[in-house]
Amino acid sequence: MKFCSTCGHEVVLEVPAGDNRPRWCCPKCSTVHYQNPKMVVGTVAVWEDKVLLCKRAIEPRYGYWTLPAGFMENGETTDEGAARETLEEAGARIELGPLYSLIDVPHVDQVHLFYRATLLHLDFDPGPESLEARLFTEAEIPWDDIAFRTVGQTLRWFFEDRSRGRFELHTSAIRYTPRPAA
Repeated sequence: MKFCSTCGHEVVLEVPAGDNRPRWCCPKCSTVHYQNPKMVVGTVAVWEDKVLLCKRAIEPRYGYWTLPAGFMENGETTDEGAARETLEEAGARIELGPLYSLIDVPHVDQVHLFYRATLLHLDFDPGPESLEARLFTEAEIPWDDIAFRTVGQTLRWFFEDRSRGRFELHTSAIRYTPRPAA
């Protein structure tokens, strides 16, 4: 951040009085610009024994498979956002179920929330952010081509819970681990 969105003055990075971490602050109008994690919301949408995945048509991870999900918008709830993203990415209409997984991803300032959902029909119409939307059995999941660790973890939990016959809310954090130099 370079300039204050309130008055246009150049901002400085400092710890404001009464705070405990650096924030972008405007020395002219005293606005503190808080930057907080972004919420990614989506669904584990199922039809019989299959799960809906979308093949990404955008970066990051173009051409990789993901659960239908995306950034939550202002003015919507997490469940509204999850249903909207499923419709936008897969063209799929769903009956939304309970929150299923909540995964913190602090190294990219995100929190990923996935809801269980049931597909209402099989008429998919992927939007511009998806190359394809398709149903997969557990055996067909393209594990090596899953776009994000949060999606892979959520799918593993889902199939484990389904085999046990009992679903529960899962929470976790994925921390950045740099790869060793070659």
